[in-house]
Amino acid sequence: MHRLRSAVFLLAVSLMGGALAQTYPNKPIKFVVPFPPGGNLDFVARNLQPKMQEVLGQPVLIDNKGGNAGMIGLEFASKQPGDGYTIVLGNTGTIAINQSVYPKMNYDAVKDFVPIGITTTNALLATIAGNVPANNLKEFVAYAKANPGKLNFAISGAGSGPHFGAEMFKRAAGLDIPVVFYKGSGPVLTDLLGGQVQITMDAASVTITQIKAGKLKAIAVTGKTRLPSLPDVPTFEQGGLSVDASGFQGVLAPAGTPPEAVAKLSQALNAALAQPELKEKFANAGLETVSSTPAEFGVFIRNEIAKWGRVAKEANIKIDQ
Repeated sequence: MHRLRSAVFLLAVSLMGGALAQTYPNKPIKFVVPFPPGGNLDFVARNLQPKMQEVLGQPVLIDNKGGNAGMIGLEFASKQPGDGYTIVLGNTGTIAINQSVYPKMNYDAVKDFVPIGITTTNALLATIAGNVPANNLKEFVAYAKANPGKLNFAISGAGSGPHFGAEMFKRAAGLDIPVVFYKGSGPVLTDLLGGQVQITMDAASVTITQIKAGKLKAIAVTGKTRLPSLPDVPTFEQGGLSVDASGFQGVLAPAGTPPEAVAKLSQALNAALAQPELKEKFANAGLETVSSTPAEFGVFIRNEIAKWGRVAKEANIKIDQ
């Protein structure tokens, strides 16, 4: 009798899982972006959204929740039901760096989430305001050293990938430029265009339109190769500096999200990333499209946490809260 009850229970569980696989999703899905509109993550999410909606057959509603280096948005997402109806687009800072530099965090990128998939990776682009009297990396370094106390380095979030890149740049070039932290890339761009700050470091998608319009000037890019969308901008290495920093973006869901929902979300995400027009759009913005399984993204996350933890320790980067 006990074996019969067990068999009936297992059959019921199996049927429930099959039912979920057939009916999910049956209502809109919230897509949390942990930074304000106008930044790199917002750009990625809004380009993924239409195709994911098409595959899932339900609206995917973007919900920008910026603040505190992206941690407000990640914390919010971590507290949502693990039912497949909330996903969040994280990045290098929110997923891999923050726990190494912030003494207190209200979420754990590994324990509180299940991975859905990587979306994109990117080099970091150093961009200066149009009113800075320099046109390349060498000229900017010389100008910064000759004008101590007159420049500000604008960064979209303390402890973010761009923050680490900025600190690496400053150390490599011997610069003493105070860093000013913003809630997201959009506000940084506004102040950079207005000349209130003189330099930023971020994904190329944030500033490339204004660079091509001649309103901002790109001076160097991280990585081993130049960006196809900005072929005239040299790498830091070509400029004689070692700045080994890059970023990634990826989709997560709250812990407890059923495997059937994870599988469907992964399928929708990879279908979006496979679109040639989307790949081209991302490439033009300095982003490389990457697709993965949830398991592959999970391994990637653990490796990135270990990598940036070592960098934070070596550079003694800690953020006061």
